[in-house]
Amino acid sequence: MQSKPFIPARPVYITAAGSVAGSKEKRGPLGDLFDFCGDDRFGKETWEKAEAEMQRLALGIVLRKSELIDSEIDLLFAGDLVNQCLSSAFGLLDYRIPHLGLFGACSTCAEGMLLGAMAAGCAVRRAAVVTSSHFCTAERQFRMPVEYGGQRAPTAQWTATGAGAFLLSSGIRDAVRCEGEFVPRITELFPGCTVDRGITDASNMGAAMAPAAADTISRYAAGGGSLSDAAIVTGDLGAEGSGILVDLLRAEGIDIGENHTDCGLMLFDPETEDVHAGASGCGCSALVMAASILSDMRKGTVGDVLFVGTGALTNAMAACQGQSIPGVAHLVRISPVSKQELKEAGGN
Repeated sequence: MQSKPFIPARPVYITAAGSVAGSKEKRGPLGDLFDFCGDDRFGKETWEKAEAEMQRLALGIVLRKSELIDSEIDLLFAGDLVNQCLSSAFGLLDYRIPHLGLFGACSTCAEGMLLGAMAAGCAVRRAAVVTSSHFCTAERQFRMPVEYGGQRAPTAQWTATGAGAFLLSSGIRDAVRCEGEFVPRITELFPGCTVDRGITDASNMGAAMAPAAADTISRYAAGGGSLSDAAIVTGDLGAEGSGILVDLLRAEGIDIGENHTDCGLMLFDPETEDVHAGASGCGCSALVMAASILSDMRKGTVGDVLFVGTGALTNAMAACQGQSIPGVAHLVRISPVSKQELKEAGGN
């Protein structure tokens, strides 16, 4: 088993990010930061087509910000929660980019960044990462028809309606060209193991994912990774899972209480928006990372970040058969580098 973080063979920069959000997300604390907000239908006749449209828009925003066309992107990593990742397949159909589909549930954004950084750090120059979720497509697939109006458990999370897209590049000139005084650089990669602690409650995904997050963070620290000098951003454990994570790590002598925040607790305002334990879904951490965390890093107001994407690896059939819910958590360390430093290195 890998005990030390992977380090890309050459520097990998996140040179652009795009965010597309729904109406409820627009009303949240990050609402003014998203690149585009729609009415949840996004001009389409079905929820699934609306989610596909969010992915198309998010990647288009990244290309526009980067002043690139699709043929200049070497690889595309994309995923969502709809069966066989159809939102990604249809949403990105018009882009002529080699497409590798992903499913890591809510960890898909971190999984895409991890794989994209491996590719851009070794074999290709540019890789794009896109992921999304939609409240109505997820409810229909994993729980019950939206029209049923069933009561939600206090531990349940609200699936975010949104898509995030990211451009990863090994080119210094790409990095110098992007907005902001600093450029987010992916410095370490630590894939997670699947962990199953026997949780069967589909209304408590945080409890299913927290042990996986604890396992990844603990192994990362044991392998020499530093926890004390970085913000630890998980996504998406929500209130229930975040508390469990902190307790599990404290039992191992690791205290992240001062350093930790969770994307599921950042997207909505719990006082004004009834989301119970917080937000979830592939789109949640993608929105928070694209619109908030990486934006602040480019401004120089956020330093090193350990992005730990967490996912509950289940489906409707497994739930009907009474199977437990395994979790996984992938870690990506992102550090700011100044543009002045890059220019001195030959990026002007």
